[in-house]
Amino acid sequence: MRRILLSLIAAAAAVGASAQVDYNRQGPLSDKSFNIVLLGDPQNYTKFDYNQPVFDLMMAWTQHHLDTLNVKAVLCTGDLVDQNENIVPPFPRFANLPSEMQWQYISKEFERLDNRVPYLISTGNHDYGYLRSENSMTRFPDFFKPDRNWTQWGKTLVSTFPNRNGSQSLENAAMEITDPNWGKLLIIVAEFAPRDEVLDWAKKLCESDKFKDHKVIFMTHSYMTGFDAQRYVKEHYKIQPANSGEQIWQKLIYPTKNILLVLCGHYAKPNERYDYTTGFRTDKNIAGRDVHQMMFNCQGIGGGMSGNGGEGFLRLLEFMPDGKTVEVRTYSPLFGYSAQTKHLAWRNEPYDRFSFVLK
Repeated sequence: MRRILLSLIAAAAAVGASAQVDYNRQGPLSDKSFNIVLLGDPQNYTKFDYNQPVFDLMMAWTQHHLDTLNVKAVLCTGDLVDQNENIVPPFPRFANLPSEMQWQYISKEFERLDNRVPYLISTGNHDYGYLRSENSMTRFPDFFKPDRNWTQWGKTLVSTFPNRNGSQSLENAAMEITDPNWGKLLIIVAEFAPRDEVLDWAKKLCESDKFKDHKVIFMTHSYMTGFDAQRYVKEHYKIQPANSGEQIWQKLIYPTKNILLVLCGHYAKPNERYDYTTGFRTDKNIAGRDVHQMMFNCQGIGGGMSGNGGEGFLRLLEFMPDGKTVEVRTYSPLFGYSAQTKHLAWRNEPYDRFSFVLK
């Protein structure tokens, strides 16, 4: 039965889920709004070959809805793979594929978006070292080079900053998107546990004459927990130097007047409670403006770290035509694929469907 289900999922993804458009096709809340698609950590989809069709369906659904939902950007919270550089997974929880095959797979999935929409990825702890950030080595720049999506990044990228190995890459990058009702937004992505130099670069960019009046979205992999939304006080990984969530808040977010939204992933407590897959809090910055902080990562549900990867859930951030309200919705193309499960496709608890104001 499991093989039959996976075959059906793969077939749907291969055709962009067009066969199930009556069930799975979704529209915006307003025809004058735009969406940003937020993808949580994909590692548990990537590391098992039998989970990969679920993420394939998610990416096919996203590709299929770029125009329908007026998607201006796709963001991913990182941990693209489970191990950055490993040939033999050390034990079953650590995948059934070598790292090279994991990188090849996830790179292929993002080809669905190449030259269609700009996207940014915050590299995670699993994207460095051998297992989890023992050092600064990463294959990310090998697989996510700027030329693969340059028709989009060439119009939107405004700055990059060298990675831990001194090379320019998309690990630390910023892009600008525009909208008639929202004006100009700046989206900044930072490496896992970013160094002080990265935080300084981001702060100077936000405060520059060119971007000081932009509303800024900042994304990094590890920042705060789900459920109780506590910022991490200390990073416990070997990669150094590094800043924790609280240090990022103190050094960058709080003193920077125009960072109004922070996005992250990383936190994954194996638990079937959906409220552990998301966290949200709001604090005032130095200028007295609300800074909304959101964690989204579903890989702990659906069987935990050896489970199905996260039940296909992604998040839509819909920027409404009033130029200040963001509507958050949480959806699974996996459940939306079938008439038998479409009633489970939208998560409608208060922590999964809500709104906030950027002003």
